[in-house]
Amino acid sequence: MDVLLIAGLWLDGSAWADVASTLRSLGHHPVPLTLPGQGDGSASATLDDQVAAVLTAVDATSGKPVVVGHSAACTLAWLAADARPDKISKVVLVGGFPAADGKPYADFFELRDGVMPFPGWAPFEGPDSADLDEEARRAFAAAAIPVPGGVATGVVRLTDERRFEVPVVVICPEFTPASAKEWINAGDVPELAEVEHLDFVDLDSGHWPMHTKPAELARLLAAAVDTA
Repeated sequence: MDVLLIAGLWLDGSAWADVASTLRSLGHHPVPLTLPGQGDGSASATLDDQVAAVLTAVDATSGKPVVVGHSAACTLAWLAADARPDKISKVVLVGGFPAADGKPYADFFELRDGVMPFPGWAPFEGPDSADLDEEARRAFAAAAIPVPGGVATGVVRLTDERRFEVPVVVICPEFTPASAKEWINAGDVPELAEVEHLDFVDLDSGHWPMHTKPAELARLLAAAVDTA
């Protein structure tokens, strides 16, 4: 089965290299995506451009792919489910949750010269980055791609309630399934509160398991695919 892999902020498709290798060894067809503005050299890309790129990848598959979103890109995966509810077999969210309709995509940090650069490690101290050593942190920061402002501040638009019929798996790295359920029950993640088939899976890692636990993440993704 085709498995579309969408990395979060500051990352391009190469972030999935090790995960993709393991998925291939397990018999699946991973498709890591490099998004407009995050790997193609464009600083003027918009959220709509990124959504269009994801939908192009969805439409290019022969069957019903599993769409995987990491961190902020959980919203991109969910936007794909909204736009193609009959085409996607399952959405997998890794270390994040989809933004609600009308909310900004990812206006988390300051824009500089029209882009949102990686802000350094201070905002991610604690469980997010505990499993990254100094060398890994330096490599991540050096490779980080500033996110175009038109992406970060883009407004999420969700229109088709059939998205709630698409099964969703939440992979919980730096937080627990119990915490995720609490946040949803408290109303903090309104989109997932409406999902008809929602599962949670624990993963003992920080926020970037594709770097620190790629084989383990790949096996969890494969399990999600096998039940799609």
